[in-house]
Amino acid sequence: MTPSDGASLHSPLALIGVPLELGAGRRGCAMGPAALRTAEIAGALVELGYRVDDLGDVAPLLDGLATANPPEGHANHLPEIARWSRALSERVRQTLARGSVPIILGGDHALSMGSVNGVASHCKSIGRELFVLWLDAHADFNTPATSPSGNVHGMPLAMLCREPGLDSVMGALERVSVEPRNVHLFGIRSVDRGERALLAARGIHVVDMRLIDEFGVVSLLKAILAEVGSRNGLLHVSLDVDFLDPSLAPGVGTAVPGGATYREAHLVMEMLHDSGLVASLDLVELNPFLDERGRSAKILVDLASSLFGRRIIDRPQAQI
Repeated sequence: MTPSDGASLHSPLALIGVPLELGAGRRGCAMGPAALRTAEIAGALVELGYRVDDLGDVAPLLDGLATANPPEGHANHLPEIARWSRALSERVRQTLARGSVPIILGGDHALSMGSVNGVASHCKSIGRELFVLWLDAHADFNTPATSPSGNVHGMPLAMLCREPGLDSVMGALERVSVEPRNVHLFGIRSVDRGERALLAARGIHVVDMRLIDEFGVVSLLKAILAEVGSRNGLLHVSLDVDFLDPSLAPGVGTAVPGGATYREAHLVMEMLHDSGLVASLDLVELNPFLDERGRSAKILVDLASSLFGRRIIDRPQAQI
């Protein structure tokens, strides 16, 4: 990746596994990276012409740092998750600095505290603005004070936007916040009461499934991509399995009916590829223990392939 571009065939892709499940309410996400590798994610991307480096799995930093002060409310396993987040942030930052595009294989969505922090640090170093596209059934904007469950996979965006209670996750590493106005939630259909108030107060952009039903994917996503492009930004995409309707991808512990269809999801990926703005990707919340013969892992590999350029036929790219 050059300082002026997102992913292209000239950019090596780097797979980074994060077998983290402490942020979720059900066990099984730790098997997600292995399932995505078994579903041949590397081979699918190599077929598209990319060089793909599998960097293996990160391990939590055993740096002795923990949350200095327990947060108000509850955040289950936060010290341990913080160690994973710090390790991943450094791995992602180093990967981008080498010119590769990191693809994070999760693991539960708490890992995005680390991946997005690493991307934000890189963007700061090259003077680019970071935008985040959060493809998810949930807003993930709870804090320890608002979360009904205390599960940290529902808190990463709150941490990244500097909501109180999660201040010490990055420890001694640089914590680079994301501007709330640069966060776009897409496909949302389940929001907790405390999150609803925070989203409105912080000005987070929310495209829920009602808007998608009314206006369709194309016009809504075009507006987001136009904003990123006009501000010379780079885009981090965080794709949760539950963005999809559970009839398509049952391998997730937080399934919510009414999600994106197969074609809607692929259209999102195809438009992202055409934009040339994507700098990094999370694939999260895959729980093979709940899957059906690898269906969810396979569809994530298919979607990643669409994001990196697989198409039915070659045609001139439309202007975004």
